[in-house]
Formats: sequence, structure tokens, C-alpha cells
Amino acid sequence: MPKDEYSEYQKAVISGYYANLDAILLERLSSLVSELYLVDPGEQNKKLWQKARKIMEKLNIPGAIIEHIMEKRDEEILAKNLQDWLSARDPKKNKSRNK
Repeated sequence: MPKDEYSEYQKAVISGYYANLDAILLERLSSLVSELYLVDPGEQNKKLWQKARKIMEKLNIPGAIIEHIMEKRDEEILAKNLQDWLSARDPKKNKSRNK
């Protein structure tokens, strides 16, 4: 079988991954926020913030927001924005807000 041909199962897995990519990235960013709260300032902290930037870029967060978060490097600011992004994705929460 040539490399670029996938089974139906593989196609479904790949399709499912890309269909849920935003949720996957938001979950990854949530984990990073937790790590940022726990890690001491230093080299590891710097790497975690770099990962956070890359994830926000993949989520198509506006550049001004990313720059503000990265300038402050405050876990609480990132966590608050993440909470907003998560609630904007959750249709159940949006319905209850509109009532």
C-alpha cells in the first residue's frame, strides 16, 4: 500500500483530530497554565511561555492579545483569557448566558 493512502479507520481518526483541534489546543493550554503556576521562574518557565505563545498562535488568537499576555507573563491573565476562550467554545454556556 502506498504511503499516502490511509485506511478508512485512519481517515476517521485524522478527521476527528482536526475536527477537535481547537479543543485539543485549549486543553493543552490549560495544562500549561497549571504548570506555569507550579514552576519557579527560570529557564523552564521561559520554555512554557514559548509553548503557550505557539498554542495561542495556532488558535488564531489576535496578535495584540498574545502580545499583551506575553508582555505581562502573568499566569492569572492567561488563565482568565483561557476561561473566556473555553466558555466561548461551549455552546451550553453560551445558551445560558443569552437567557
